[in-house]
Amino acid sequence: MSAPIRIGIAGYGNLGRGVEAAVAKNADMELVGIYTRRNPADLVPLSTGVPVFSMDALGGDGENVDVLILCGGSKSDLPEQGPELAALFNTVDSFDTHARIPEYFAAVDAPALANSKTALVSAGWDPGMFSINRVYGEALLPDGESYTFWGRGLSQGHSDAIRRVAGVAGGVQYTLPSEAAIEEVRSGSRPVLTTRQKHTRECFVVLEDGASEDAVRAEIVGMEHYFDQYDTTVNFISAEELARDHAAMPHGGFVIRSGNTTDGNAQVIEYSLALESNPEFTSSVLVAYARAVHRMNASGQFGAKTVFDVAPGLLSPKSAAELRAELL
Repeated sequence: MSAPIRIGIAGYGNLGRGVEAAVAKNADMELVGIYTRRNPADLVPLSTGVPVFSMDALGGDGENVDVLILCGGSKSDLPEQGPELAALFNTVDSFDTHARIPEYFAAVDAPALANSKTALVSAGWDPGMFSINRVYGEALLPDGESYTFWGRGLSQGHSDAIRRVAGVAGGVQYTLPSEAAIEEVRSGSRPVLTTRQKHTRECFVVLEDGASEDAVRAEIVGMEHYFDQYDTTVNFISAEELARDHAAMPHGGFVIRSGNTTDGNAQVIEYSLALESNPEFTSSVLVAYARAVHRMNASGQFGAKTVFDVAPGLLSPKSAAELRAELL
């Protein structure tokens, strides 16, 4: 039996805890370290015996970690951490600001290539699993239209973005799809829908003492790439209400491709997710792609990669022969 893949976690919020739980379910992996910006002595991992280090220790641990999973936020953490750490480690991250993925990819690609590392960016479920299904849909039904709906659910990236607004002490954001729009798409009619027609966004925010509701609301609803294209409602609540009513992190959604193979035959492809824990599922995706990254690096595939570059068999711990016999 080959040695387990040595996994490191950079950042220990909801996503980092999810990665720890996911690694424990994969027999071919071993968690060798959690790296945090907090005081390592204050952090209590889910499993006893897992070593915890300061984020500053990453510079000297390149030889001890096969794949480092980056669990920071897309708005401020990953744009700095991704390129920096791709020079030192094979990495996987969940950068999810769709409009900025090309520039982020380029920023990560250069240091990874220069140091013979493999860095998979923007894994998760969207971008990630939904991205793959959009590609499948377009390839299989070239005469058609693709539609993506998210929610109803709590968005980690958007929630992180509102928590970074000046004057915000805490908060979450929910994405709500239009049920009427979903049913219209499922009918095969190929409607033309704007971003605003497909979803609304709802925020629940705890203000810092003395902060202005109007100023916070204006910054949130005008935030580029996050809220500016949507009808967004900002609700101000107490810290007690936030803890009581918004601790769960469900999410999900649909990718639908509606098209025709001939004029008389309409076809609809649908992929859906119903998640009780958004961060735990995202973490499970990251861990599966960490296996692929380890294999790709060993075969000399260096530089930045996306889910489009990864063969499905590389995600599985099973051999190619086992996959052919059991799943094909």
